[in-house]
Amino acid sequence: MASKRVVITGLGAVTPIGNNISEFWDGISSGKSGAGAITKFDASLFKTQFACEVKDFDPKEYLDTKEVRRLDPFSQYALVATQEAISDSKLLEFEDLDRNEVGVIWSSGIGGQLTFQSEVSKFAVSRNENPEASPRYSPMFIPKMILDIAAGHISIKYGFKGPNYAVVSACASSTNGLIDAFNCIKLGYADVMISGGSEASITECAMGGFNALKALSTRNDSPETASRPFDAERDGFVMGEGAGALVLESLEHAQARGAKIYAELVGIGMSADAHHITAPHPEGEGATLVMNRALKNASISAEDIDYVNVHGTSTPLGDIAEIKAIEKVFKDHAYQLNISSSKSMTGHLLGAAGAVESIACILAIQHQTVPPTINHENFDEDIDQRLNLTLNKAEKRTINYALSNTFGFGGHNASVIFKKFEG
Repeated sequence: MASKRVVITGLGAVTPIGNNISEFWDGISSGKSGAGAITKFDASLFKTQFACEVKDFDPKEYLDTKEVRRLDPFSQYALVATQEAISDSKLLEFEDLDRNEVGVIWSSGIGGQLTFQSEVSKFAVSRNENPEASPRYSPMFIPKMILDIAAGHISIKYGFKGPNYAVVSACASSTNGLIDAFNCIKLGYADVMISGGSEASITECAMGGFNALKALSTRNDSPETASRPFDAERDGFVMGEGAGALVLESLEHAQARGAKIYAELVGIGMSADAHHITAPHPEGEGATLVMNRALKNASISAEDIDYVNVHGTSTPLGDIAEIKAIEKVFKDHAYQLNISSSKSMTGHLLGAAGAVESIACILAIQHQTVPPTINHENFDEDIDQRLNLTLNKAEKRTINYALSNTFGFGGHNASVIFKKFEG
């Protein structure tokens, strides 16, 4: 039996630079920074006092009041992005849709952290006030917090009874989720998969924890320029939040219902650094391996790739390691590529990054335009200036193949390759 082709037929996004796909593309193509002072809590005593927050988002505009009460923000973002992706795909208009053959794989690096923080804080206060009292927690504590609950809510809302679970691999989570969704269709476990990721980690716990790791930028005097991948003065990543959702289908299913097709997912790769819990391998060994595996899986050569949307977090070690890997994989063709980091605009959405950056690749193919790496001011002498990092301004070019990298704490690496669809 011939291997099934997997295509993308719907997109949805809730991001710091736009709360739908149109706004998101306008933001990343124009070089818009999503960073600003934190408004979700008083950050005045934190080392980092800014982040890339989702703005002007009222969940009650999309979800009923009961749903909102029962959902942590990471699940709210998931449902809203998925609602847009499903509407965009027109999947529910297909009269012959078999919901038993539609699955959901939803990812997050942290899940309901705000719920966890809130419930534990309330417990600590009550225990301090009355040490003899029985511990009391909200009955919704666990159902709001657990990482897999977003996938559950999506399947319940739409009656999708195919494979349903969560994937977590830190910042590679939603790329691994897309890979699993791709394989579910390839292996015949489903005709359609809803996949993506969401994160709502702009909380006291997350900001304090990442500050303790010295992972975050502390450029409090200029938040909008703090996320500066590849710049010589980069000093850490900027926390982001939001969600990205994609509808994946077998080509046969998409054609049977006359669906519009954004792009084809043609290559997947996974690897481990096997090096350190937070630092990348300094020579980019795991990153090299994962990109080579994605190319092999796609049955294409390195020279076929036009655009690489890099992990590019704006950390001193991470950016250099990824550049070294790109040079090893692409060799002389590295100078023909466009390379850019969406995180310069959205910040780092942790477990949702892969989904949002995959959408960036797909839209780049659609518009034949590479979004920029913004905030670059000073060249790093350790980065070859012949590389086209698409600095500060979008570039029009032919894009037939785009590759997206995501790497997570623990040494988790995942790459996906999208192709311009040709029927």
